[in-house]
Amino acid sequence: MAFLLDLANILGGLLLAIPLLRRVPNVGGGLERFTDRVADWSWLVGIVALITAGFFFIVHLIDGHIWHFEVVGLAVGALLTWEKFTGKRILRPAGTGDPAGLSLAIAIFGVIAIIVGIEGLFTPN
Repeated sequence: MAFLLDLANILGGLLLAIPLLRRVPNVGGGLERFTDRVADWSWLVGIVALITAGFFFIVHLIDGHIWHFEVVGLAVGALLTWEKFTGKRILRPAGTGDPAGLSLAIAIFGVIAIIVGIEGLFTPN
């Protein structure tokens, strides 16, 4: 189950961070094509993130200490499922201009989610 949380953080982070990652030379184009294919299923990645992060949040809350993996997973899940739950679009399609404002903040959080997901793969549970 921890592996699912880490994968959801990594994949969700990729989906959220694509406005920044597409600017990386020799890598951004491939990542953008990959996220374009996966973008239709972003809500499913969000549901997985919400379920797994919620489970570990409750378990670790009972133990007395909450880890950052769960908090990031809950935020990734909330951002990816926001449109399905509220009907309002929070993730804008990648445009030609530089990301700014809310799009930039979400993209930076996506990079943080990728880092946290990779960290979770190497951290014993």
